[in-house]
Amino acid sequence: MIAQNLAKTGRMATTNVMANPTSLQMLRSKLSDYYTLTKPEVNLLILMTTSAGYALASRSPFHIIGLLNTLAGTLLVASGTATLNQWMERVWDGRMRRTASRPLPSGRMAAHDALGFGLALSIAGGLYLAAAVNLVAAGLAMATLLSYLLIYTPLKRKTPLCTLLGAFPGAMPTLIGWAGASGRIDPKAWFLFAILFLWQFPHFLAIALMYREDYARAGYKMLPAFDRDARFTRAEILGLTVILVVTTLLPSARLGLLYGIAMALAGAFLLYYVAKLTRTASIVLASKLVHASVIYLPVVLVAVVVAFKG
Repeated sequence: MIAQNLAKTGRMATTNVMANPTSLQMLRSKLSDYYTLTKPEVNLLILMTTSAGYALASRSPFHIIGLLNTLAGTLLVASGTATLNQWMERVWDGRMRRTASRPLPSGRMAAHDALGFGLALSIAGGLYLAAAVNLVAAGLAMATLLSYLLIYTPLKRKTPLCTLLGAFPGAMPTLIGWAGASGRIDPKAWFLFAILFLWQFPHFLAIALMYREDYARAGYKMLPAFDRDARFTRAEILGLTVILVVTTLLPSARLGLLYGIAMALAGAFLLYYVAKLTRTASIVLASKLVHASVIYLPVVLVAVVVAFKG
């Protein structure tokens, strides 16, 4: 009898051990889906621009805890915004090849779970900024969330002007960072805001060119219907990139020769890829421009922070 019980116990233990890997895999898969909803690759850029704003507005001594609190609250709100955006667009995401495998359109996650997760992150982020940073930063973060979800997201299916209007909440992290350090928005903050605002056009319009057919399949009007050969969009990218480069060069007389050289070189690097795309509407060249813009932005932000704080 004892031997039989021992044998039975051994079989149960073996069964549990065999079952645990499957349960662990399911947990990992679920956590991975929640992580995917937050769009971590976008959040990295958001944290970078928020840090630049905080660094420029801060005074000596530098408060690292204040920066970390600002980044934590901003990250929560940004993650909540990304999650709620995917909840709102789950039906149309299912029609696009590049987004069909996301947790919601693929059916791996229930819509109400994503909604609850997004609301929890957003509310937690706003409250955290209000309690640990200041009300100005919290207000700016929530205004960013609301303008992104209630203006930019619905307009993506109505007008190509969505890129212009979406650039406003897209540039807000610079102001959130600035407010996090100073509790207010100074005139200098708008220079950083302008850089990020203008940078979004070559970046996101190039993405729109890459996935034009995918966007059209889902009913997103990211590009004008008349611009079949993408000449207008490519000219738009060129013109706005030139304005971006000129904007970064404006403080050169005050900030010194090294700053001017750094901005000129960074601008030449970005314009090289823009010029190549301007000549030919190629998905490959659009992809290269997207990657070039991702390299360009942190270089410019570091140069601005070093020059202004040096």
